[in-house]
Amino acid sequence: MPKIPAVFHWSGGKDSTLALHYILKESKFDVRYLLTTVNNSFDRVSIHGVRKELLIKQANSLRLPLYKVNLPETTDMEGYEKVMEKNLMLLKNEGLSHSIFGDIFLEDLKTYRENQLVKIGMEAIFPLWKQDSLALVKEFIELGYQTIVVCAQDGLEAFCGRIIDQSFLDDLPENIDPCGENGEFHTFVFDGPIFNEPIKFLLGEKIFKTFPSPSNSEETIKYCYIDLLPV
Repeated sequence: MPKIPAVFHWSGGKDSTLALHYILKESKFDVRYLLTTVNNSFDRVSIHGVRKELLIKQANSLRLPLYKVNLPETTDMEGYEKVMEKNLMLLKNEGLSHSIFGDIFLEDLKTYRENQLVKIGMEAIFPLWKQDSLALVKEFIELGYQTIVVCAQDGLEAFCGRIIDQSFLDDLPENIDPCGENGEFHTFVFDGPIFNEPIKFLLGEKIFKTFPSPSNSEETIKYCYIDLLPV
């Protein structure tokens, strides 16, 4: 039976990586592209802040084509949706019928993704859906993947720049999801079974940025970022 042509929505982090691990192992889908949104102004992965050069190194190591969706530094949901719809329609016209995501348990996000894809006649796939967060991150570690926290919410800045291993999990506060599924932290994976060679980098400086809260326009959320420098 021929494989189903699909695009994989790639963040470069551990959940994306484990979801891709599952997909490649299953051999049901033909992953044609890794799709990532990139900030036009800074040439960095949206939200995670990882440099585009490292994103390209990841894709090269995975030996999968990278499909970059360029976004302005600031855009509203309507603008974001128009850009995404345009790009996904281009991929659909190439014969891709499915979009794959690394989401775990956020019901509203899953519903949003599904509804947006229905509009253009594509189907969403969620390999990690409803699995236990702690079990997933432990499996990720046991499989031999290596990832570093590149972005963390205010109060978790001490974890920014740390490798996720058992000691990381031991130190993580009990109220924080072990996969950071609520947006508590984001990661960059630099080695593991599906990578053909490790991605090398040096640690740069830490910076702090403040953004409007997605749930309350009068509130803000502060994030700590650590810059990873390609070598």
